[in-house]
Amino acid sequence: MDIQELAKRAQRDCAGVFEKIDAVSEANTAKVLRAFQRHRVSAPMFAGTNGYGYDDLGRDTLELVWAEVFGAEKALVRQNFVNGTHAIAAAMWAGLRPGDTLLAATGAPYDTLQSVIGLTGGYPSTMREAGIGYAQVDLTEEGKPDLAAIRTAAADPAVRRVEVQRSSGYATRPALSIDDIAAVCAAVHEVNPHATVLVDNCYGEFTDTREPTEAGADLIAGSLIKNPGGGLAPTGGYVAGRAELVDAAAMRLTVPGIGGECGCSPFGYRLFYQGLFMAPHVTAQALKTAVFAARMTELLGYRSRPAFDAPRSDIIQSIDFGKPELLEKFCRGIQAGSPVDAFVTPEAWDMPGYEDKVIMAAGTFVSGASIELSCDGPMREPYTAYLQGGLTFESGKLGILTALKALTA
Repeated sequence: MDIQELAKRAQRDCAGVFEKIDAVSEANTAKVLRAFQRHRVSAPMFAGTNGYGYDDLGRDTLELVWAEVFGAEKALVRQNFVNGTHAIAAAMWAGLRPGDTLLAATGAPYDTLQSVIGLTGGYPSTMREAGIGYAQVDLTEEGKPDLAAIRTAAADPAVRRVEVQRSSGYATRPALSIDDIAAVCAAVHEVNPHATVLVDNCYGEFTDTREPTEAGADLIAGSLIKNPGGGLAPTGGYVAGRAELVDAAAMRLTVPGIGGECGCSPFGYRLFYQGLFMAPHVTAQALKTAVFAARMTELLGYRSRPAFDAPRSDIIQSIDFGKPELLEKFCRGIQAGSPVDAFVTPEAWDMPGYEDKVIMAAGTFVSGASIELSCDGPMREPYTAYLQGGLTFESGKLGILTALKALTA
């Protein structure tokens, strides 16, 4: 069977899954729309501001809308965050003091956060250098949180922050569901009422009708050039959750005493508002692209996670190719199927914050935006491609087909 015939079969197989994705998108769109209406969003809020940014109506209203959408007391939504790692790191530091312990409850955090903690890289100004301890509970063999071990570790009175990574990152385990996260939050709060739970929410926003802050998490953080930016936000990150913790994160973003009171946006806020409005739909498009990619690669005999009809809690699709040259071919095919820089040939390189060389395909309108169709992977066994994004299912599907044809070229 040729690729086009296989694609028709795959899309038929995915029809039922697509219907469920659309239902989640509609529910989340209704939630976003209500928040816009309740906070009386209006065109003047889109205008740019300058200077210190005191009493910035556009910024402050955006954060009120964001907090409501994510079921949080408060939100910090800023272009000043350079990426998701920056936002998560600010949330990690928030309120921690020398002698406190950060507990990673779902195994080692994502690669770039390990250098923040001081586990890798030998960089200055890490948490360990500041006297903050670190402990870790690994996942079970099934890739689920080990609730008994988490209770034991979190009961240590020195533990003040518990970090949960929703997405799989460069691991092979499944993304955590909202129910998984709720169980971790309940376990931590049961044994240590002074500990707060931070969820790295990258890639997971709007994949469910609930967010971690609606399931017991004290704090969440992520990137605006992933799901919640809707493919329109040009940069930035967010922190949302309990008000005092968001305020503490703001002090890490700027300086103590100023926090979130300052920070303007000379080019305005329209893309942030419009991106959030589009986010549930765009996330659904990315999920459909991932489901289609899963079914296609399954039919071609590759190991793909999650299965096309399995529950999903993030937009990432991982595909094991087993050989470095196949990983390279697939990534180059994704690049060739992109709307921007389709003529570029990706090469593996020493990407900052990673221990292995990484190959990345990202022919995106916003540089590095992984809500747009992109694919990357570390050059280590089993040579896994991590595919994510797709502003429209139609373009995502075409990109996948281009990549699969490149495998046999």
